[in-house]
Amino acid sequence: MENNLKSIAVFCASSDGEDVEIYKEAYAVGEFLATHNIEVVYGGSKLGLMGQVAKGALENCGKVTGVIPDFLKTKEVVHLQLSQLITTKDMHERKLKMHDLSEGFIALPGGFGTLEELFEILTWGQLGLHKKPIGILNTNNYYDELLAMLHKMATKKLLKEENMSLVLVSDNIADLLQKMKDFKPMPIPKWMNKNQT
Repeated sequence: MENNLKSIAVFCASSDGEDVEIYKEAYAVGEFLATHNIEVVYGGSKLGLMGQVAKGALENCGKVTGVIPDFLKTKEVVHLQLSQLITTKDMHERKLKMHDLSEGFIALPGGFGTLEELFEILTWGQLGLHKKPIGILNTNNYYDELLAMLHKMATKKLLKEENMSLVLVSDNIADLLQKMKDFKPMPIPKWMNKNQT
């Protein structure tokens, strides 16, 4: 049975970067989600790839919810034309709110913040705290080395193969969304089942 994804959290850079293809793809992701009636949930910035995702969705009649911590909510950073803007007290509350508002997650190219969000949501999935699909959009091979590192972790038996299945990857947003819709979550680990005697 296909997942009917109505909202997706997008993790990505608040910088423009220097790769034109990646910059254009950020707008295209927002546009694609909007035209497929999927709400964009993101970090609330008007800058960089984050701003392009929001712009792509808003210019195509999409719904965009920004979630931004209070200390970042300055006129130089925050996007004021969103469908909804939610202010949180800190970064931890922001991530939890984005999780609660979203039925899936996609990581676009980014830096430390993007990776931190991606790996935290993957860890939550590994622990059975949620069963939502998580995708990496590998635009212009941006994440090749990271994916190679994940495979090395699995080869060295420091990452279970079944946990690797949590990472859905494509360089095409339409293909990635289909993988997310087809995603079947792992059963909760036995040691996590509090009801087990």
